[in-house]
Amino acid sequence: MIRYSLRCEKAHEFEGWFSGSADFDDQQQRGLIGCQVCGSVQVSKMLMAPSVSTAREKEATRTLALDTAQKQAFAKIRETLATIRANAEDVGDKFPEEARKIHYGEAEERGIIGQASAQEARALIEEGIEVAPLPVLPDDVN
Repeated sequence: MIRYSLRCEKAHEFEGWFSGSADFDDQQQRGLIGCQVCGSVQVSKMLMAPSVSTAREKEATRTLALDTAQKQAFAKIRETLATIRANAEDVGDKFPEEARKIHYGEAEERGIIGQASAQEARALIEEGIEVAPLPVLPDDVN
């Protein structure tokens, strides 16, 4: 995983975690990276100083672990995500179109999951269509 410091076109700064540079580029090209403040998808990486750690710091990082409460919380999140996925139809990149059809009664009402850009999700919400992002947990990408 790599952490990038990001800035939107309106100078709001935030950070994002990606599996690599290609993952950032792909998500940016697909409009999936948006500013949490203004929603802009015009996002760029900021200059960052490299993180250099000593052997002692590396050892400390390797021994860090989740406490019992955190492990239980992640287990509940994973269980909830599994339930959502098991009870929803994956419509892939047709998500915005299918969500609208369901909302306007043009398709049968059912749970769906899929992909939508930040702009598409914002447009759905503005239309009164209830959508929510599904989290990607650390184990899902490592």
